[in-house]
Amino acid sequence: MSRLPEFDETKLTAAQKEVYDRIAAGPRGGVRGPFKALLHAPELGDLVQAVGGHLRYGGAISGDLRELAILVTGRHINAQYEFFAHAPIGIDEGLDPAIVEAIRTKQEPQIEDADTACVYRFAKALNGGHNVDDAIYNEAVERFGHGGVVELVALCGYYTLIGMTLNVFGIDPPEGEAPFDD
Repeated sequence: MSRLPEFDETKLTAAQKEVYDRIAAGPRGGVRGPFKALLHAPELGDLVQAVGGHLRYGGAISGDLRELAILVTGRHINAQYEFFAHAPIGIDEGLDPAIVEAIRTKQEPQIEDADTACVYRFAKALNGGHNVDDAIYNEAVERFGHGGVVELVALCGYYTLIGMTLNVFGIDPPEGEAPFDD
């Protein structure tokens, strides 16, 4: 249940309307989830949505690996909406549904692909300890370059912000999704 007033797009300030229109006209195709909360601080919301738009639609990390980092992050902080919104996107991007289910149930996924395994270890370590060791870091640099590692850190950080926004403001998961068991 949301802690925010009911969202009414007919009562937006000029600044909120500008950001709302920018989000709605972009690749997200609408204003949902965390963006309804972020519109309460439209200048910040605009900056946040721009970073997210770049990471999701313009970044260098492939879609399946990007979504893996998002899912690991969302599950780590128990961001229900984030996880359930991105699980089908990850599968559509080519992420193995068994990996998604393992993350949802907090099991260790069986990962064959070396790039996928690297991103999983990186995101899990970063979320769990707020850092990665030299072995994980060096493997990620070898596979994705320094720019790719910067992007992985930004993905985990950005989706931590989004997950915390969703959690604090009580934004429920999409209709029909059962909450996590824990």
